[in-house]
Amino acid sequence: MTLKYFFHTIRYLRPIQIYGRVWFKLYHPKPDLRSAPLLRSQLKQWCDSAHRPASLFSPIQFHFLNETHDLIDSHTWNHPTLEKLWLYNLHYFDDLNAKEAEKRESWHRALIERWIQENPPAHGNGWEPYPLSLRIINWIKWASSGHELSSSWIHSLAIQVRYLYQRLEIHLLGNHLFANAKALIFSGLFFQGVEAEKWLRKGLELLHRELSEQILADGGHFECSPMYHSIILEDVLDLINIMRVYDYEQPDWQEIVQNMRSWLKALCHPDGQIAFFNDAAFEIAPAPQELESYAHRLALGNIKKIDLGESGYISLQNDVAVALLDVGKIRPDYLPGHAHADTLSFECSLFGQRFLVNSGTSCYGISSERLRQRATAAHNTVVLNKQNSSEVWSGFRVARRAKPYGLRWNGANTVTCAHDGYKRLSGKPVHWRTWTLRKHALVIQDRIEGIFQEAIAYYHFHPDIIMNTNVAILPNGQEIMWEIQGGVGKIQPSTYHPKFGVNLSNDCLAVTFIQSECTLIFRWL
Repeated sequence: MTLKYFFHTIRYLRPIQIYGRVWFKLYHPKPDLRSAPLLRSQLKQWCDSAHRPASLFSPIQFHFLNETHDLIDSHTWNHPTLEKLWLYNLHYFDDLNAKEAEKRESWHRALIERWIQENPPAHGNGWEPYPLSLRIINWIKWASSGHELSSSWIHSLAIQVRYLYQRLEIHLLGNHLFANAKALIFSGLFFQGVEAEKWLRKGLELLHRELSEQILADGGHFECSPMYHSIILEDVLDLINIMRVYDYEQPDWQEIVQNMRSWLKALCHPDGQIAFFNDAAFEIAPAPQELESYAHRLALGNIKKIDLGESGYISLQNDVAVALLDVGKIRPDYLPGHAHADTLSFECSLFGQRFLVNSGTSCYGISSERLRQRATAAHNTVVLNKQNSSEVWSGFRVARRAKPYGLRWNGANTVTCAHDGYKRLSGKPVHWRTWTLRKHALVIQDRIEGIFQEAIAYYHFHPDIIMNTNVAILPNGQEIMWEIQGGVGKIQPSTYHPKFGVNLSNDCLAVTFIQSECTLIFRWL
C-alpha cells in the first residue's frame, strides 16, 4: 500500500521539486562572513503592522503552540525532546512585533544577542530556510519600527540573508518559497549596494511569479486554508509597508489585496474568526480583525463583496444562519501538504454561535493523531467503507484525491455537488450532497450512487453546544432540533482543536445510512 501511496503522490510533483530535494540534500553552502553592506536610509515611517499574541513570558520563558518551555542553555535551541515546530517558533522571533512588545524590549535585545552567540552560522534549526526567512523579516520589521540594531547584529543579519539566498526552498514551493522571497525583498531594501540589489531582484522575481500563481481569481490562497491565506495576506501587507518606507515603486497590488481581504471575510464565521478547512487553527496567523485594521492603517480602502469561486468554497446565509461549504478540489496538485480529506464538508453558525465545526488542527509531524485530524471522519461529511475520500498519509502527503464535479448553484440557498474520491473502491460509489438553507431549517441530503458496504455521515458540534435527544442547545438557550430520514443516528464523543496543542471534548452525530439516500434536517424557531 505504501508503494501505491508513493506513486500516486510523486506523479503530481513538479520536476523542480524532485530535483530540488536532491540539490537541497547534497548542497551545503558555506556561510559568507564578510562585512555587512551599508544600511539604506528610511524615507518614511514604518506603519504599525498586525500583531500576534505575546509569546515571551520572561527573559527565558516561551509559549508556543500552547506549550511553555524555558530557554535553559544553548542546547535548547535544537533540543531533541522538543517538537520541531515548537523549535521553529523559538527561532522566528515573532515576539519582537507582538502585542505590547515595547514592554519587553530589554528582553528582546538580550535574546537577539544570545541567539547570535548560541547559533553559529549554518548550524541547527535556526538556519533552515523557513525560520531563517521569518527571523530576517522580524528583525528588519523591528528595526524599521524604530529599534536600533548594533553593528554585530547587522553583521549577523547579513550573514543570514546570504545563507538564505543559497538555500531557497525550491523543493517545497508554496508558502515557504513566498516567505523566502519576502525575506530577500526586506533585506534588499534594508541594505544598500550591489549585494542588496541582487537580493532585491531575486526576491521580486520570485514574488512576481509566486503571487500570480498562489493567489487565485477569487482572492483565495491556492492551498485553500484560511489560516495560510491569512499568513500570505500579512506578507503582502508587510511588503507594501516596507516598500513605502524606502519609497520603492510598488507593483499594482490593489485588486489582489482587496480580493484577499474579501475572501478572508467570506471564510469567517460571525464570531470574526476563520473557518477550519484543511490545516487551520487560531493564533498561528494574526486574527482577521488584526489584518483588516492593518490594511486600514495602510489606507488600502474598504473591502468589497466577492463571489467565491476558484478556491471551491460557497457561503450560504440568511438572518440567523451562515453555512460555509467546501466544494473544491485539493489544490495545488503538486503541493497538498496542508490538505485534509474534507471534500463536501461544511461548517455552520446559527444565531451568531458556531454550531457545526470541522475538527481543526492541533499538531503537525508524523503521528496517528495528525492522520486522524486530516481524515474524512474528522469533518462534516460522509465516509464510505471506513475509507478517506482522499488518501491522506504521512504528515503532509496525499495520494489519490477526490475531485468534485456536478456543482449546481444558481445563487440561491440550494447547492448540489458530487465527488469521485470513492470511485477507487469496489462498486465505484459516488457521494452526492445537497445543502438547502431555509428560513427556519438547514437540510443536508446525501445520496450514494453505486455499490457500498457502509456509509456514515459525521456532524461535529462545537464544544459549547449541549446535546439532548434530537435537540442541540446553543449557549444562548436557543434549541436546534434535528430529524434523520433514511439513516440511524448515534451521538458519540469526539475532539475539537481550535489551536495547536489544544484538544477539547465535543459531541459528534454519526448517521449510518440504511439506504442509498439519507437526509438530516436541522430546524429552529
